[in-house]
Amino acid sequence: MPYVTIEHGSAGNPVYQVGRKSFVYFRTPRPDAADPDTGERYGDVIIFWVPSEDDKLALTQDPDSPFFTTPHFRGHLSVLVRGSRIPELSLQELTEVIQDAWLSRASATRARRWLAENGPGAKRSG
Repeated sequence: MPYVTIEHGSAGNPVYQVGRKSFVYFRTPRPDAADPDTGERYGDVIIFWVPSEDDKLALTQDPDSPFFTTPHFRGHLSVLVRGSRIPELSLQELTEVIQDAWLSRASATRARRWLAENGPGAKRSG
């Protein structure tokens, strides 16, 4: 994706941005994302921005989906996934989630330009 910069959070975790807006963020371990049996905080949580609440719901409503959310992210247009569960996604699914994240945070001009250069089906074709 064009115009991407990589910043780093306070713990050195990568934060992918477009136009100084984060769209993929590697989160530090927090109490709201932990193993339900041991309480151990997940150290591999990745946040992806999504275009809408409907998109968020579509990704998180299936309990077998690798995507999830927590009460901390209520009202926030993002979903979480553990890095260890990324292999459960096809390359096409992962590409679509990243493209949607980028498109939801890029300026309207950049998003239009990218869609025009990559064709109307680019967002879905990977």
